[in-house]
Amino acid sequence: MSTIERICVVGAGQMGHQIGMLCALGGYETIIQDVNESALEKAEASLQTIMNKWVLKNKLSEDEKAAAFSRLSFQTSLEKAVKQADFVIEAVVEKLDVKREVFQKLDELAPSHAILASNSSTIVNSLIAEATTRPDKVVNMHFFFPPLVMDCVEVVKSEQTSDETAAKTMEVSKNINRTAVLLQKEISGFIANRILGALQREAVYLYENGYASFEDIDTICRKALNHPIGPFELMDLSGIDVGYFVMQQRYAETNDPLDKPAVCIEEKVKAGELGRKTGKGWYEYKKEGVKN
Repeated sequence: MSTIERICVVGAGQMGHQIGMLCALGGYETIIQDVNESALEKAEASLQTIMNKWVLKNKLSEDEKAAAFSRLSFQTSLEKAVKQADFVIEAVVEKLDVKREVFQKLDELAPSHAILASNSSTIVNSLIAEATTRPDKVVNMHFFFPPLVMDCVEVVKSEQTSDETAAKTMEVSKNINRTAVLLQKEISGFIANRILGALQREAVYLYENGYASFEDIDTICRKALNHPIGPFELMDLSGIDVGYFVMQQRYAETNDPLDKPAVCIEEKVKAGELGRKTGKGWYEYKKEGVKN
């Protein structure tokens, strides 16, 4: 397999654009692709703001910032974005049918040597790889939100993922300055989100059954368990809809009632109260993202 020099990130949302910036900072020629031009413009503006803050905090020099942006470009055409890619990271909505459709297109458009990685937070790559002719080159590469802050990546192999693909994915993770952990065996939700999911299910159960308010549950988790933020605050940060789609997918796979989205979560999603990104979730937020 040839050296990885060019990376394409598919999806310019809250995960994708930051993953793209990490790749550019790591020295890779990087293209962030999204069919929505306004999403790309928003992504570029967001990254400029974040990198300017890094310069002010001396986390990055002006020259390093300029060099990273010189390696970063934005593209609406998937065909143009992946035609020379050595490594593709998918960061679209957490729905299996959407991801399978994207991977089918990537399989057709990307060079035969290219690795196709999914940033899915719960869907095992074997379910996605079925849509391609290169299951040995499909892998999970799960970043955590926000990628520019969180120093962890779960790299997950299926039975068909080759050792070479896993090794290259670990190498990319190292080059973009992220601590990667390799899982040799896949399971829905991987490690971190299965543990977080268990905590969230219990927190929601206690709230829905009237044992404590969501604010008090968050306070107990922060003060008694020393968690940096409580489970309801974390839902707001990650996006309540993201967690909802994860639970829907898990329930579809397991048919276990414990995996079914809770009523209060479904109500939030239907009301459009998705957390910080909409200004309201469990808590209300001002424009700068601070709770009222």
